[in-house]
Amino acid sequence: MSDDGSTSERASKIAEGLAYLTGFGNEHSSEAVPGALPRGRNSPQRSPLGLYAEQLSGSAFTEPRTHNRRSWLYRIRPSAAHPPFTRADNGALRTAPFTETAPDPNRLRWNPLPDPAPGTDFLAGLWTLGGNGDATQRTGMAIHLYAANAPMTDRVFSDSDGELLIVPERGGLLLRTELGLLSARPGEMALVPRGVRFRVELLDADARGYVCENYGQPFELPNLGPIGANGLAAARDFRAPVAAYEDVERPTEVVNKFCGNLWSATYDHSPLDVVAWHGTHTPYVYDMRRFNVIGSISFDHPDPSIFTVLTSPSDTPGLAGVDFVVFAPRWLVGEDTFRPPYFHRNVMSEYMGLIEGAYDAKAEGFVPGGGSLHNMMSAHGPDRETFDRASAAELKPQKIDDGLAFMFETRWPVTATAQAAGAEHLQRGYDDVWQGLERHFRA
Repeated sequence: MSDDGSTSERASKIAEGLAYLTGFGNEHSSEAVPGALPRGRNSPQRSPLGLYAEQLSGSAFTEPRTHNRRSWLYRIRPSAAHPPFTRADNGALRTAPFTETAPDPNRLRWNPLPDPAPGTDFLAGLWTLGGNGDATQRTGMAIHLYAANAPMTDRVFSDSDGELLIVPERGGLLLRTELGLLSARPGEMALVPRGVRFRVELLDADARGYVCENYGQPFELPNLGPIGANGLAAARDFRAPVAAYEDVERPTEVVNKFCGNLWSATYDHSPLDVVAWHGTHTPYVYDMRRFNVIGSISFDHPDPSIFTVLTSPSDTPGLAGVDFVVFAPRWLVGEDTFRPPYFHRNVMSEYMGLIEGAYDAKAEGFVPGGGSLHNMMSAHGPDRETFDRASAAELKPQKIDDGLAFMFETRWPVTATAQAAGAEHLQRGYDDVWQGLERHFRA
């Protein structure tokens, strides 16, 4: 059934009253019942309140402390107590390696995902656009869209293949995770770490947005280098949940994404039963409007790397498996400068989405909920109308605050799925936006 309004109203009231722990990468701790968290040790002979101690590791045990991700969970029932998983229908969800189509050097752009059938929840509404790498080798990433009009009821989801960075574009989400509750509305992003179970409820009648599934190293804050100690995304602006548990004994479907396929098991209880926890492997939410933009106050348009919120490092320093970049409100003041993003070809591949308003390098055709893909070395930049307007503009200080866009940037080409390459909402005439760029050269 579609959301009749009452469930979204209840979810909205819960979201409004949520409390959070703050700080990115912190060693957080939280307990929903006083005394539930052991003191001085992780796995006592008998855990407090009759709970089970369980470690959830998001990294290898021996990875350096700065990269190590793990949390200790104190739960009503251990995760090991479950029936066998069986294969489930993958729906429109696809996973790397992507071999349905050949990698395409052409510039591609899509309109928003069509509205789903009534009764579609977040998991059923996931639709894969493309990606790269190999999930079984923990390299690369996937780009998904989602469209939903119903809450996940009596079922939860976890992704063994990677972490999920969720960017709502229309409608807010209430994420009930093993470690607690998060609310994410358009303009915010949420991240659910690899293996963490969660359920998605809607804060509005329907919801739509983007997902980056990161198979590689977990996202981290980028180094600031010459910027210094402050700027870009501040660690204190990331919000982690406080402990909240469900003590529910009724059939609950648990869906696990494992090596590209969905697997399902029906538990006799909700697995969101963690009463207390501590650690670093935690979900979080971030308000992208809090991004502290660093830009030029003299001349030229800086490289888009200055807009990086999070980065997933690779084995090559400075070369990310995937970056999450946001084009937040900012001032443009450069003198004798073409202020929109410049024409360029890039060794990285770029998928860009729009959350609201307009993007300053595109005059039309790039709309909220849509997205563009510019694979490595494909030439792109401002369309003709934007070029003409920016070339003749009066260069007074200009505030860019009428839109919010983001980018998933990755080191490898993004191969589109067959469903994306043949989608009705693919814009067949995207190349036309650069037609009419006239010759101005005079010897």
